[in-house]
Amino acid sequence: MKTIGLIGGMSWESTVTYYQIMNQRVNEALGGYHCAKLLLYNVDFAQVEAASSAGDWHRVGELLAEGIARWTAWFRSYVFE
Repeated sequence: MKTIGLIGGMSWESTVTYYQIMNQRVNEALGGYHCAKLLLYNVDFAQVEAASSAGDWHRVGELLAEGIARWTAWFRSYVFE
């Protein structure tokens, strides 16, 4: 099974939904106690919202890029350890 990468936090409610759907689909396909192999990095939406409300789209991009960079670092340590 491959590992799924997920960047969440644009709203924790949607992150929960995606997490639940992915695990349900894997369990439906494989049965038993199977669930999705995934790595989740969650951004703090308050920071994203503050920057977007201020029209600071560069900052929004920085916050999301930081999430991607952190997720990538975690993934590399997960795969290569």
